[in-house]
Amino acid sequence: MPSTPAITFHDGRSIPQLGFGVWQVGPEETAEVVGHALEAGYRHIDTARGYNNEKGVGAALAATDIPRDEIFVTSKVPNQDQGREATLASFDATMADLGLEELDLYLIHWPAPGVGLAVETWRTLVELQEQGRIRSIGVSNFRAEDLALLEAETGVLPVLNQIELHPYFAQPELRALHADKGIVTESWSPLGQGGGELTDPVVEDIAAAHGATTAQVVLAWNLALGNVVIPKSVTPERIAQNLASLEVELTSEEVTAITALHRGEAGRQGPDPSVFGGHQGR
Repeated sequence: MPSTPAITFHDGRSIPQLGFGVWQVGPEETAEVVGHALEAGYRHIDTARGYNNEKGVGAALAATDIPRDEIFVTSKVPNQDQGREATLASFDATMADLGLEELDLYLIHWPAPGVGLAVETWRTLVELQEQGRIRSIGVSNFRAEDLALLEAETGVLPVLNQIELHPYFAQPELRALHADKGIVTESWSPLGQGGGELTDPVVEDIAAAHGATTAQVVLAWNLALGNVVIPKSVTPERIAQNLASLEVELTSEEVTAITALHRGEAGRQGPDPSVFGGHQGR
């Protein structure tokens, strides 16, 4: 079982760099799939209220004999639950479904600029953290202007921003801003969403050179950039293969070659945070 490195937050806590995402994992299979991930060696599980599978994650956590303090759990407040009272109620529901008393990381799922409640919601996360119910607080899909607004209005920066990030959409400007502010970058859909990254000739050639799968190479690229990464699979073999990406060491030239595949905004495959708003999203 490969050892998973940890990334330290600006609040002093840390997160396993490679985790297991459960976006689009059906509620009826989540407990079994997360159980497979824990058995394979994952110690970081990423879910969200909007995924409708927190109960399954909670069931897997209850069933394992791995100590609670060895498993890092992330969840997120959805757009329709933004605002103080709705966020508090949403958080209580999340914790009940997960069966936890304290959450490792809680994120605002989308900035939802059309809703205009991101700052109020962020203040609520700060409040929950001060109460000891959340260890660390962060955001997801926030743009540079959204991060600037939180900092200007509250003086509190997220420890992490979870964003769409894969070879065709490498987010260099936002990653640079995160580095400057001490915010950890976390990649969702790190393997893309069928956009061709895993069959790109550059990635295929590098995979062949390492005797690795193209998925392992793309995950290793994320790790080399210093990103936290949360691949999802429901197949035990692929769950294990993704974890084994920790053993793939790319050269600096290979990392540069994959980063050069970035296509700018044309490479985005998920929703645009500047316009996405009224629904819970991913």
